[in-house]
Amino acid sequence: MSLSVHDKIINHLPSPHPQNSTTGRNLDTNFANDLTHLRPENGFSLKMKMGEEKGFQESKGGQNSPESSAGKPSIQRAIELISSLISLSHSIKVFSVKWQSIRIKLEELLSGLTAVQNCDSGDNPSLSGTVQRIIDTLTSCYDLARRCVDLSFSGKLLMQSDLDILSAKFDSHTKSLSEIYTAGLLSHNYAIVVSRPSLGASRDDMKFYVRDLLSRMRIGGTEMKKQALIAFNEVIDEDEKYVKVAVEIGSLISLLVKFLDSQETQIQSESARAVSIIAGFDSYRNVLIGAGVIAPLIRVLESGDEFGKEWSARCLQKLTENSDNAWSISAHGGVTALLKICSDCDFGVELVGLACGVLKNLVGVEEIKRFMVEDGAISVFIKLVRSKDELSQISSMDFLQSMACGDEFTRQMIVREGGVRVLVRVLDPISTFSLKAREMALRAIVNLCFSCPSTLNILMNYGFLDHIAYFLRNGEVSIQELALKVSVRLCGTSIEAKKEMGDAGFMPELVKLLEAKSFEVREMAAEALSSMILLPKNRKRFVHSDQNVGLLLQMLNPEEGNSSGKKFLLSALMSLSSSNSGRKKIVSSGYVKNIEKLAEAQVSDAKKIVRKLSSSRLRSLFSGIWFS
Repeated sequence: MSLSVHDKIINHLPSPHPQNSTTGRNLDTNFANDLTHLRPENGFSLKMKMGEEKGFQESKGGQNSPESSAGKPSIQRAIELISSLISLSHSIKVFSVKWQSIRIKLEELLSGLTAVQNCDSGDNPSLSGTVQRIIDTLTSCYDLARRCVDLSFSGKLLMQSDLDILSAKFDSHTKSLSEIYTAGLLSHNYAIVVSRPSLGASRDDMKFYVRDLLSRMRIGGTEMKKQALIAFNEVIDEDEKYVKVAVEIGSLISLLVKFLDSQETQIQSESARAVSIIAGFDSYRNVLIGAGVIAPLIRVLESGDEFGKEWSARCLQKLTENSDNAWSISAHGGVTALLKICSDCDFGVELVGLACGVLKNLVGVEEIKRFMVEDGAISVFIKLVRSKDELSQISSMDFLQSMACGDEFTRQMIVREGGVRVLVRVLDPISTFSLKAREMALRAIVNLCFSCPSTLNILMNYGFLDHIAYFLRNGEVSIQELALKVSVRLCGTSIEAKKEMGDAGFMPELVKLLEAKSFEVREMAAEALSSMILLPKNRKRFVHSDQNVGLLLQMLNPEEGNSSGKKFLLSALMSLSSSNSGRKKIVSSGYVKNIEKLAEAQVSDAKKIVRKLSSSRLRSLFSGIWFS
């Protein structure tokens, strides 16, 4: 009957001390306790690719035989020694920095040995010799660890030197294992593959699985590295608990960063995907930055495949939120690389959109924005607005308005290079731009043009008002409301703008919107009308229609509960009551009682309107008019 991996490890616990050593027994017991979570009844399973029980057969005598698979006993012994040493190293109080470094190297060596433990190594002198040398070094390490625990070393300088030599030996062993594995001297046909833990598995099971993947990434061949990376990305993408486990294994993050410079494009791109997923968690971004992730990510942007470039850009976008790490991106040539992507039509639209997003995060740093401007960013993004892809159009318009925010110099450059003309063309009803692109163009125009009279005049000359009037009349709800907001903003820019709006036929459309279902729409329409009616020319146009004045008064009826924007409606009526024609329209509308009721309720503007009406030559039309 074959033994489980857990039972096989327990049966071969290390004995670094003499049989009667209490320390040795305690370490063995602690190590055994650490492994209890691996039992099958706790939900963790191991599967074999081929020959599931190969290497774990019982001897002819019915007992488990250490010699049942060539090279296995030595590898198992080394794994046990490393596990005990890692446990022991945590209790060492002296030379803590050096022992922390040694512990990391021990973990790397453990991953390497785990990767080759269940391979069919056969009669492999290279592997056997390497494993024996590892055991010899571990024995020396155990002796040094014991002396550090007991404080029985003869001198600090000598102990520091011994620990440095030990650390170098572990580096050499890890390298030797990697060379043996890479050279193809081991067969994977019988390698045990650790199954992914089931949903709700313990943290220890998850950590065991991630460590197994790490060992395959580190020492496996190209194909094994790829499969391990794919499996790793699947678990961290589906369950964020695996991300925390992965971050705790510091050597894994370092390895992922190293893989970003791999010559194998799939390894490079899968690594970019992994660090991008990890960067999605705010608390882990500093770990990636500390591991030096930015420089290799930019190299992927410059020379990786499309998949790798996209994941690299996603990661950089997360790392640069709120302009974080902006200087590091710039120092490694990231701005130039991102601008090149945006200017090169050979790249996919997804990548271009992501590159725009990263650059948008960087414009908050004034010096970097100046560099972008000098490097031709404005012309690049104006050109992108003309592209046929919606994502590129929206991303580029968003970037342009971000660049111009609070920066008059940049805003003027965008205007001079034709940015306003291009944005207005997006609004042209006969163009093929999407609704989302037109909405973004409207927002960009407001941010670029409404703060400067000269720019506003340029905007009017391009037929902008005709497009806004069209969307008020025929636009879908979302862009109609946006056009209405723009109308309100325009009314507040200048008298000239209000004149132009009157000539463009805005008032009839605004009157229609007074009866809209949306409270907000009715209020904005009333606000725009009250502003436009302040001009005599617009007021004359407005009173020309009997229905217009009547509708304003009707909207003030408190019994109907629809007096949206009451203060704006009263403001409009105040303007109308300043002329004879306006007063006549108010009195003859049939809804003058609504004004009287508001006046009786002590509404200030309503009282003023009543006074104007009662003090005019129309006094005789009132009976029992209310005075106060």
